Amino acid sequence: MHQLLPASMDTQFTEEQNRLREAARDFLRAECPMSVARAWLAAPEGRIDDGVWPKLADMGWLGLVLPESAGGAGLGWVDLVVLLEETGRALLPHPLLSTTIAGVAVALFGSEEQRGEWLPRFASGELRACLALLDESASWETRDVGLAGSTAAAQGGDLTLRGSLVFVPDAQCADVILVAVRDPAGPKLALLERGAPGLGLRGIDTIDPTRRLCQLTLDGVRVSCEAILGDGTPDRDVRFERLLDLAKVAICGESCGMAERVLELSVDYAKTRVQFGAPIGSFQAIQHKCADMFCLVESAKSACYYAAWTLAEDEPDAHAAACLAKAFCSEALTRVAAEGIQIHGGLGFTWEQDLHLYFKRAKSNELAYGDPSWNRELAARALIDDCSDGDNDGGS
Repeated sequence: MHQLLPASMDTQFTEEQNRLREAARDFLRAECPMSVARAWLAAPEGRIDDGVWPKLADMGWLGLVLPESAGGAGLGWVDLVVLLEETGRALLPHPLLSTTIAGVAVALFGSEEQRGEWLPRFASGELRACLALLDESASWETRDVGLAGSTAAAQGGDLTLRGSLVFVPDAQCADVILVAVRDPAGPKLALLERGAPGLGLRGIDTIDPTRRLCQLTLDGVRVSCEAILGDGTPDRDVRFERLLDLAKVAICGESCGMAERVLELSVDYAKTRVQFGAPIGSFQAIQHKCADMFCLVESAKSACYYAAWTLAEDEPDAHAAACLAKAFCSEALTRVAAEGIQIHGGLGFTWEQDLHLYFKRAKSNELAYGDPSWNRELAARALIDDCSDGDNDGGS
């Protein structure tokens, strides 16, 4: 087993990270007030052109963790979590999270030529992107992710894709979709541009209209060998596990920011809402709710940032830490959002209040990249493997 806080781990944010947080909060307060999220959820196409996307690129956010050689900032995963906390507070509807994860997928699976072709276009904001991973079984087992091999017929190095993929985030506004294809050596990715012949897309009605989910249908979609990422890449199963771990920690960062904002809204309301001649924040029951919410928020942040650090430093327990963070942060956000609504009473779930939007995104984030039960299962597997390895080492 590994110690919880290694001696080499710095638990303080750097000056650069604090500046990133301040700049992000100021920008989002000015450019992405809650009215922006509300405009997106009301849009028939699930997207609007409000001029914010190019500004995200100008801020360097779209390529924050991409290498400098590809037009990115070359920063680390802890830096990204700092940023995503702030986008979570604002319920940013633009596909920054999806495009970032897609860029990481290209960096992990793509050849040098593919990385050089696509990553600069992601970092510059020229292209929005997303990942399509789940078939209709919705299983997160690596062997079940993506289109089955029988639906991806090889033809002279090219692939012809047939089938359906579900719960694809932000596909309605993506210019590029990375489709997972099953393979005995681990999933590989087919890069499809919007409007490819045979590619169909429809929105799925879900609880969270601020981040749309879609279903893709592929009816004989032809993918050239140049647009297939992963052929010839070693350890694809290991890379795919790392990709999912990174995605889990990224969405944990967003969830932490959301939970913190719900806590702030609830405390402010408790200070001003008067009943029986006194602010409800003076009542012990409300104080206990706020205290419990605070503990959940701070614990979620600790789990999230520790997981981000382990991934950035390639620590042995990175996979288990990412899975545990995803399980804990998902449940913490859902509980905090529910308690916030309770503190507001019936007002909390009215359309005029923002709290119900956080609650809906919380339920969506809870299921993304595996629900809490699944991620605890993965952490248990990692723990058992770790213990078994230790026993074997000790007996040899």
